[in-house]
Amino acid sequence: MAAKQVCHLIWFRNDLRVTDNKALSSACADPNAKVIALFTATPKQWQQHDMAERQISFIHQNLVELQNSLAELGIPLVCQTVNHFTDAAQWVLDYAKTQQADALFFNRQYEWNEKQRDEWLINQPHGLHIHAFDDYLLLPPGSVTTQKGEMYQVYTPFRRAFLTQLTVTDCRSLRAPEKRAAPINIDRASPLFPHQPIEDFQQFPAGEKSALTRLRQFCSLKVGDYQNDRDIPSIDGTSQLSPYLAVGVLSPRQCFNRLQAENPQVLDHPDSGAFTWLNELVWREFYSHLLVAFPRLCRHQPFIQWTQHIHWNDSSTDFAAWKTGQTGYPIVDAAMRQLNTTGWMHNRLRMIVASFLVKDLLIDWRKGEKYFMSQLLDGSLAANNGGWQWSASTGVDASPWFRIFNPTTQGKKFDAQGAFIRHWLPELQQVPDKYIHTPHEWAVISNTALNYPEPIVDHKQARLATLAAFEAGKRNSLKQ
Repeated sequence: MAAKQVCHLIWFRNDLRVTDNKALSSACADPNAKVIALFTATPKQWQQHDMAERQISFIHQNLVELQNSLAELGIPLVCQTVNHFTDAAQWVLDYAKTQQADALFFNRQYEWNEKQRDEWLINQPHGLHIHAFDDYLLLPPGSVTTQKGEMYQVYTPFRRAFLTQLTVTDCRSLRAPEKRAAPINIDRASPLFPHQPIEDFQQFPAGEKSALTRLRQFCSLKVGDYQNDRDIPSIDGTSQLSPYLAVGVLSPRQCFNRLQAENPQVLDHPDSGAFTWLNELVWREFYSHLLVAFPRLCRHQPFIQWTQHIHWNDSSTDFAAWKTGQTGYPIVDAAMRQLNTTGWMHNRLRMIVASFLVKDLLIDWRKGEKYFMSQLLDGSLAANNGGWQWSASTGVDASPWFRIFNPTTQGKKFDAQGAFIRHWLPELQQVPDKYIHTPHEWAVISNTALNYPEPIVDHKQARLATLAAFEAGKRNSLKQ
């Protein structure tokens, strides 16, 4: 009687690639094992997490590309739609039984609900060998701590310790597994999971090949000027790799290794464009490490507890103006229209619009965080929460609460001639450069009617009101 063939299941999550995938490589290490790939779509859970429809569609497009790559290797992909994460874990266990699987492989996710799902699965009586890997980050959460074994709460010492640890860590990228069997024919009669198809991803074409091509081009052609160009939204000076990193079409190891290949001395030149981009990768790590060390960040709570006592402005009219790019501040409005149209926003602009919502309109940062997630192609809880709490002065190593961006000054500094503004606000096309950031001044001088709203708030008065609100919140917290 022939021995039963070993069966390995690989459960894909936010790691939609065949190259440099720890769980997939380990699942395929036994050349004689039967390998089946799984993906669980959880639309109701995604909805609860405010995931953008365009990101769901982006996941689907990349999953189709992954299915093609796996089929070439002789590995089938089984996609199942369930409601929530717990349903997904139960389905995986049930499917493992039907296949008489011996082992389950997956890469860890660090958000609270995802961690609870995996802990539940591991603790069930299933007889499976579970192999979990840290793959989403360069270094796993908890591996970079102070001498007391605690998570850093300030970025710069974290980065120093992180880079020290990184230099002694094996971060080599893994090759794609070898072909295991004849290529598989794929039935394309229906989508892998129900979703709202969004076809216009010209800016971010799906698939590993597209992501790796963009990475190579950035590291060889653009990273040298990154330090100077990254803050100018009218220049194509950033990597624009965040959507691929968010859903795992690209790994941070691939980013780091390609950066080092093009810039071997990157760690020795902190003033270089290459190091400046590496710094952005480390910020990504910092926010993810924080999410694990302080689970309340997953539960809509600020890191700085006293900021819970700030009395926020509940104006739905002001919030709607911000969301739709109708605040009367051109750099804010252009940025929001970029987000609403493309699902992506330049990082400098993310800081400007977040500061405006919290510090000019005094609207709760959590509303902005939620809206961003509902629109972003690169939505990631750790990065989005970290960025919003930094801007709102409620988080770890945040901008001091009394530091408030002037949106007009920010516009003049980073879009001096208004090239970015004119692209997204065609109604300001005729406004001269001198007045592009204060178009209503020009309208009065030239006696011209503008089809553009007046500023919804006076920045100087708003700044004073915000300072007073934060001071009152701090006082009130002491009374508790």
